[in-house]
Amino acid sequence: MNKAGKKKFIYPLLGLLFLILGGIGIFFYVNSLLNAPITIKDINVDSQAALKLNMLKQIFKKNGITELELKASSATLLKKENKAVLKDVNAVFYTKKKTKVYLTSDDAILDTVTHEISFSNNVIVRHQTYTFRTETLHYEEKAHIIRSDTHVTLEDGESFVEGDSMVTDLNLNKTILQGHVKGKFSENFNIP
Repeated sequence: MNKAGKKKFIYPLLGLLFLILGGIGIFFYVNSLLNAPITIKDINVDSQAALKLNMLKQIFKKNGITELELKASSATLLKKENKAVLKDVNAVFYTKKKTKVYLTSDDAILDTVTHEISFSNNVIVRHQTYTFRTETLHYEEKAHIIRSDTHVTLEDGESFVEGDSMVTDLNLNKTILQGHVKGKFSENFNIP
């Protein structure tokens, strides 16, 4: 074989050898990157939380009958307490007459054993034609009542009633306001 023929044969072989060695080198480099431990920076660990959820939906039933549907944009189950801290809460309470009572609040605390719930911050309750507004509201699961020990305003479009506290029996569809109750009533004031 002459020199020109050897060059035509050796150069492609050398090129192929360099490609194979480069491929092996890249393989080992990528493999080492994939097997290296991953370090994550800027993680906030909540030492009180046992579990955090980005959406919660829970249905409470008694004797097969739905009494409450609860939704929250987030839920944090606390380690040392039987409580869940809820954010951006929506709830639907069902009365014995199958009517719905809607509730929204910024925050809530659910007792995971008793299923009692304390709603707080911008609590709004809507039922048929009227709306309740208060800062805190408590739901008692056994009695199926909601109550507020803080100032409550009940509105019906043109009319309103306010008091220092309120109890609503969801089974009887009955609301009682107490303490410095006053209001303004229109001719069409109607609370079902």
